[in-house]
Amino acid sequence: MQIIPVNNPTTAKQFLQVAVNINKNDTNWIRPLDKDINDVFDKEKNKAFRFGEIERWLLQNDNGEFIGRVAAFVNKKYKNKGDDVAVGGMGFFECVNNQEAANKLFDTAKNWLQQKGMEAMDGPINFGERDKWWGLVTQGFHPPLYCLNYNPPYYVNLFENYGFKVFFNQICFGFNPQAPLSKKTVERHALVAQDPDFSFATIKKNSLQKFANDFAIVYNKAWAGHGGLKEMAKEQVLVMFNKMKPVMDENIVYFAYYKNEPIGMFLNLPDLNQYFKHMNGKFGLWQKLKFVFLQKFKPTKKFNGLVFGVVPEWQGKGIDAYLIGESAKIVQAPPKTYTEYEMQWIGDFNPKMVNVAENFGDTFRSRNLATYRYLFDRNKEFARHPTLS
Repeated sequence: MQIIPVNNPTTAKQFLQVAVNINKNDTNWIRPLDKDINDVFDKEKNKAFRFGEIERWLLQNDNGEFIGRVAAFVNKKYKNKGDDVAVGGMGFFECVNNQEAANKLFDTAKNWLQQKGMEAMDGPINFGERDKWWGLVTQGFHPPLYCLNYNPPYYVNLFENYGFKVFFNQICFGFNPQAPLSKKTVERHALVAQDPDFSFATIKKNSLQKFANDFAIVYNKAWAGHGGLKEMAKEQVLVMFNKMKPVMDENIVYFAYYKNEPIGMFLNLPDLNQYFKHMNGKFGLWQKLKFVFLQKFKPTKKFNGLVFGVVPEWQGKGIDAYLIGESAKIVQAPPKTYTEYEMQWIGDFNPKMVNVAENFGDTFRSRNLATYRYLFDRNKEFARHPTLS
């Protein structure tokens, strides 16, 4: 077996193809759009290059067949609470069910990171934001949401046999959006809803600038500073909203206010993978026309949660129940467009948000992903991600 660097258009295409070869017989796998993977490695499109660098490699067997791939990266902005070592990242791992092959890929990533001064590697993670390509599926091996990692079950053994340990678990929650809400949620919603100082709104595509400002306020109060997340300017949010606009459903993006000040938000999108699974990784003109056709005539019945948050001063005061209760009025009204729901992952280090998710209604843990860590000093004591207070 030999390692081959990805350093030209031919090997870049093979980097995509090796994932197809390994997963082609798995009916649960949905091929990501080539564009979404390529953008991670594009200095013009990935802002993470401002703070770091990335390399990627292919693994070829003695018959000349590509049997694996991996990427490794350093990012000055990547920090977790409590870290006492310099941590690099590895991701976009694919490999046949062979421990020797996996070890060769892991060793390649580790050696490169050591040369960059790193003392540990987390993986599989993204060279960029945590809402994409983050974590290894350890439970719930069913079709992934858009830009959510998917892998065969045997990957868990490949990682753990090498010596990776779970740094934190990433819990996804699902429920039937047409089912009655829990009694506790209904009661807490009613207490808030009776106060006229509280209000609720769905996003309006013709007022994205206003809602971008509201999003920035809630996001910066609720998340900025946690896990390396930085503040977002309303201009950044507006760019994000404009990108989302063609696929955005106004009826599933919500904001809560107190005396017209934004205090909470609940952002969802239709499950785009229900459309992209028909595209074979491409998104050219023909695929875009097909996408529009499917949206209109075969719309997805599933939607997924991207962001749910309440500003700190209003946490624990029923605003989560208020958002859930008000949104249920819309989703459960005729024609009852959506019958399936799954929320993007919540770290097990954030028990408050896990508790919120578990109180949505008749929720269940739909899948679990894990962010693994490998310490290069094998004598150093391993510590999991500390719990957020």
